[in-house]
Amino acid sequence: MKLVVEADGGSRGNPGPAGYGAVVLDPTADVVLAERAESIGVASNNVAEYRGLIAGLQAAKELGATDVHVRMDSKLVVEQMSGRWKIKHPAMKPLAQEAAELVREIGSVTFEWIPRARNARADALANKAMDGEQVDAAAPASVAWTGQVGTPTRLLLLRHGQTELSVQRRYSGRGNPELTPLGLRQAAGAAARLGAIDGIAAVLTSPLRRAVQTAEAVAAATGAPLVVRDGLIETDFGAWEGLTFAEARERDPELHAAWLGSEEAAPPDGESFAAVGRRVDVERAAVVEEYPAATVVLVSHVTPIKMLLRAALLGGPSILYRLHLDLASLSIVDFYEDGGASVRLVNDTGHHPVT
Repeated sequence: MKLVVEADGGSRGNPGPAGYGAVVLDPTADVVLAERAESIGVASNNVAEYRGLIAGLQAAKELGATDVHVRMDSKLVVEQMSGRWKIKHPAMKPLAQEAAELVREIGSVTFEWIPRARNARADALANKAMDGEQVDAAAPASVAWTGQVGTPTRLLLLRHGQTELSVQRRYSGRGNPELTPLGLRQAAGAAARLGAIDGIAAVLTSPLRRAVQTAEAVAAATGAPLVVRDGLIETDFGAWEGLTFAEARERDPELHAAWLGSEEAAPPDGESFAAVGRRVDVERAAVVEEYPAATVVLVSHVTPIKMLLRAALLGGPSILYRLHLDLASLSIVDFYEDGGASVRLVNDTGHHPVT
């Protein structure tokens, strides 16, 4: 897994009261996966910067990174860790050795110097640490670029793993197949990734077995309580349950064509996408109210997750037909108390097992 670390450190007096800050980012969506910050007593700027680097590398390692790109505004740390400058100061040598050991454990680490203005996230954390402020390493960012203020409820949207019906590309709604062996491995991979994120408040899941199995792995890895939420259940495909696309079209050609063109159309004895959208909207509002400013995992199915993404994007019905979500994929959405939202990640499968 490839991740980005931004790190910084500082000292009020050099030496003086010192602290560091580090963030770990998903480079595909610029999503903050982890934050680290700590006051380290009286120290120099350079010591604090090295401590920030070490904390960032350790957090990336815990997230399962095998390829890390480090960005820092400390020329000294970047040049020394890149092997271009010698390490002469005795206080720097053990810190550089500790960082080098983490580099070896991760496998591939590159370093880039950036100006301070581009290192604002880590710099802000380091300043909070120097000021003695407690930093919640699990909390999402408090201000969205779109203008929302306050800390959002962050929803980590995880689709369940593979089942036999998904292998055969059959309509799978309220039926209750279990995960295949590959599906169990997909769930384990997602659980390992999410288990490295601190402070997850709860794992909410659809009541269907394939989702519960996936959610159980995540709950075990995160230590978060597992809560079944009926509102996260998949679409009821009625008489089309278990049929392939071609079989459903042959059985009900006119209705099937109408269903593809309108979210108000429903399968025989089934549920329309519009009804699913209304149900998921109610569930989303309840989750945001019950888990304010928290990070929550939602384990669900294709349609409910698409509905949540559509709500965040203020999109139309076409999103349902043009958005692809893989099995055991991860998407991330922030929902703000004022009604705003920000989509941070869609259909990430970097945690999938190699098959």
